Amino acid sequence: MSSATRLQAPGTGTTGPGTGTGTGAGKEPAPRRPRVPAVLRRAALPFGSLLLFLALWQLLAASGTWSQTLVPPPAKVWDAFVTVSTTHDGVKGYNGTYLVEHLGISLRRIAFGAGIGIGAGVVFGLLMGTIGGVRSLFEPWITFLRTLPPLAYFSLLVIWLGINEEPKITLLAVAAFPPVAVSTTTAVAAVPSSLVEAARALGASRWDVVRDVLVPSALPETLTGVRLAVGVAYSSLVAAELVNGLPGIGGMVKDAANYNNTPVVLVGIIAIGVSGLVIDGLLLRLERTLVPWRGRV
Repeated sequence: MSSATRLQAPGTGTTGPGTGTGTGAGKEPAPRRPRVPAVLRRAALPFGSLLLFLALWQLLAASGTWSQTLVPPPAKVWDAFVTVSTTHDGVKGYNGTYLVEHLGISLRRIAFGAGIGIGAGVVFGLLMGTIGGVRSLFEPWITFLRTLPPLAYFSLLVIWLGINEEPKITLLAVAAFPPVAVSTTTAVAAVPSSLVEAARALGASRWDVVRDVLVPSALPETLTGVRLAVGVAYSSLVAAELVNGLPGIGGMVKDAANYNNTPVVLVGIIAIGVSGLVIDGLLLRLERTLVPWRGRV
């Protein structure tokens, strides 16, 4: 066999590249299908479910099974939204306050009330997770408090604190406290003792152990407890605004229900739900920023 034959690549023939006779020569790459952006793919399913829900709602309202006083069609709810968001026939919003103002006042109450409850829950969680006696003392009371519905003690708060802002903020703080306390306690107690012992062996003080070992380790579960606490505070909002709740979104819902104004009730419920979704999304983003390692280790 000659050297020219030995140097020839198998299956290529004697022609060089670009002549169209070699393997795969002259074939153009198949055109790539345009890829749908990831953001659009993630938004498609929720948007589709919203459209389906609206269609089912419209069909139910048009079926005549219930009167439109009980199940108003989406168009009536939209009209109510426009009415409570603007000045209509000389009337400003609902009860002299725009929808966004009602919502803003309620969010301020949640910020103060839930903020106090969350702060107290983190402190108690750290204490109960590190000191066994404190946990034995307070955990039954926190469990007792966690099982109480807000309406069970709101009337008592009104008797004690009056009908102004104090009982509302106190109710929201009491509702937000147990989830954070329980989640922080569980997370601190679950920190491996080897990490604590290693920190002490390196000369860390008790405060150093809490700051550099316990808090970072418990942070993921604590943030989950914060999200749960905000959700519980939102679910307690209408109860907190039962008495002297106007202006306020929960007070608006309660007042509209007294007059069988179902469209305004639905507008308030939707406003609470949408704002809750936005706040939960912000908390989730905060969690990903503060705890980037969660789910990766």
